[in-house]
Amino acid sequence: MRLDELLSELQVRLNAVLATRDRVHALLDAVVSVGSDLDLETVLRRIVETATNLVDASYGALGVVGEGSTLIQFIPVGLSEEEIARIEHWPHGLGLLGLLIKDARPLRLARIADHPESYGFPPGHPPMGSFLGVPIRVRDEVFGNLYLTEKRGGAEFDEEDEAIVIALATAAGVAVENARLYEETRRRETWLQASSEITTSLLSGAEPQEVLRMLARSARQMTGADLTAVLLPRDEALRVEIADGECPADLGFALEGSMAGAAFTRGEALTESNLQTAAAAPDSPLRRLGFGPGLMVPLGAAPAVRGVLALAKAPGRMPFSTGDVKMLEAFAGQAALALELAEAREDAERLGLLEDRDRIAKDLHDVVIQRLFAVAMTLMGAVRLVERPEAAGRLQHAIDELDETIRQIRSTIFALQAPSRPDTPSLRARIVDLVESARGHLGFMPGLRMEGQLDHQVSEPVAAHLLAVLREGLSNVVRHAKATRAAVAAEVGDGWLTLVVEDDGIGLEGSGQRSGLRNLEQRAAQLGGALAVETPAGGGTRLRWRVPA
Repeated sequence: MRLDELLSELQVRLNAVLATRDRVHALLDAVVSVGSDLDLETVLRRIVETATNLVDASYGALGVVGEGSTLIQFIPVGLSEEEIARIEHWPHGLGLLGLLIKDARPLRLARIADHPESYGFPPGHPPMGSFLGVPIRVRDEVFGNLYLTEKRGGAEFDEEDEAIVIALATAAGVAVENARLYEETRRRETWLQASSEITTSLLSGAEPQEVLRMLARSARQMTGADLTAVLLPRDEALRVEIADGECPADLGFALEGSMAGAAFTRGEALTESNLQTAAAAPDSPLRRLGFGPGLMVPLGAAPAVRGVLALAKAPGRMPFSTGDVKMLEAFAGQAALALELAEAREDAERLGLLEDRDRIAKDLHDVVIQRLFAVAMTLMGAVRLVERPEAAGRLQHAIDELDETIRQIRSTIFALQAPSRPDTPSLRARIVDLVESARGHLGFMPGLRMEGQLDHQVSEPVAAHLLAVLREGLSNVVRHAKATRAAVAAEVGDGWLTLVVEDDGIGLEGSGQRSGLRNLEQRAAQLGGALAVETPAGGGTRLRWRVPA
C-alpha cells in the first residue's frame, strides 16, 4: 500500500512536471510568435491572443495608455462582432482598469464585482468573473495593460497563470519596442524619400496641384492614416483641395469651432485620439464620416498659414504619435513652400506679361500714333489745295477716320496698361462684356468707345455705379427705343468720368418711359455728379451721366 501511494505521488508529480514543461514550451512558442512580426497593431493583437490561450481565459484585451492616464486604444479578443456591436462604449480607463493604470502592478481577482474599485460593465457587455491584469512595460514606460477574464471551467487564475502572463508581458514589451523602432525607421525612410521627391518637383517647376497630391500620398504612407486631405481657405471655410483616401469632394471645415479651423488660426498642430468622443470636435466632418484618431497640421507658420493638412484613421486604431506630429510639421513646411513658389511663379509670369504689354503700348504711342498724326496733319494741309468739293470732302472724311483710329489706338494703349488678373476683371473688360451682352437683345452690336485710364483713375465704388448705369441705359434702349443703331462712350479725364449711351430710336417723349431715370439721377447725385437726357438733332435719345472719377 505504501508503494502504491509513492507511485501515485510520483505519477502526480510527473504529470505536473509534464504540464509545466508543456506550458514552458507554450510560453517559449508564444514569445517567438509575439516577436515574429514588426507591424505594431499586428503585434498588439497577437499578444492578447497568445495570453488568452496560455492561461485558458475566455476573454482578453490590451489597453494602450495615453496622455492623461486614459486608454487611447482597446484591443479585445474573445468577443464576436455581434457582442462588440451590443456594447455601448469601450472602457475609458476608469474603475478597475484605471487602478491598473495608476498602480502598474499585477492584479489577480476571483470575482471582479467584489473589488471596491469595480464600476461594473457598460450596457451590452457580457458578464465576467475571474480577472488577471498585468502591465506591459517598454523600458521604464508603461505602454499598456493586459486584461484577462473568465478562466474556462469556472476556475480562478492562479499564481502560475500570473507568472506566465508576467513573463509574456516582459517579452511583449520587447516586441512592442522593436515594432516601434521598425515603424520609426520605416517612417523616416519614407520621409526622406518623399522629401527628396517633393524638393525635386519644386525645383523642376512642377504644378502646385501635383506637389500637393504627392505630399498627401506620402503623409498617408508615413503615418498609416486612412485619409489625408489638403485643406485650403476658400469661401470663408477650409475646403478639400487634394485628398488621398475616401473623401467627399465638397467636404468643408468651418474656420471657427473646428479642429482644422483652430489649427489654421493658431498655426499649431492639433491631435485627437478619438473624434467620435471628442468634446472639442462635436460637428467635425471627419466625425460624421466615422473616423477615429485625427490630426491637423498647419501648412506654414502663423500668421502666414496657407492651409491645413488633415489626417484621420479608422476607429480603434492607434492615435497619431508625437513623432508623427513632429515629422508632419516639418513635412507640411514643404507644402507651404510649394504654394508660395506657385504664387511667386504666377506673379513673375504676370509681371512678364505686363512688361510685354507696356512695351507694346509704348511702341503704339511713340511710333504708330505719331505716324498717323503726321499723316492726318499732311492731309489737313492738302485739303486747302484741293479745288473740287467732292475730293475735299473725301480728304476730310479720311482725316476724321484717322482721328477716330488714333482715339481707338489710345484706348487700346490704356487697356494694355491696365492690370490684368483672372479673378478681378478690369473695368474696361466689364464694360465690353455688358455691351456685347446687349447684342442678342438689340439684334445688332452697339458701338463702343473708351478713352482715358479707366482702370487706373476710376475707383471701384464709382465703377460699380458706372456699370449699373450702363446696364440700365442699354436696357432702356432694348425695351423702349426701337433703335437700329446705338453707341456707348466711356471717358475719364480731368478727374471726371463721363458715360454716354445714344441711340437713333423713337426718342424719350415717344417712349413715354421715365422709370429708372430717377434711380440714375440719384446715383449721379450721390457721387456729386449729374444726369442729362436729351434728344439730338437727328432724333433718338442721348443719356449723359457725369460724376467725379
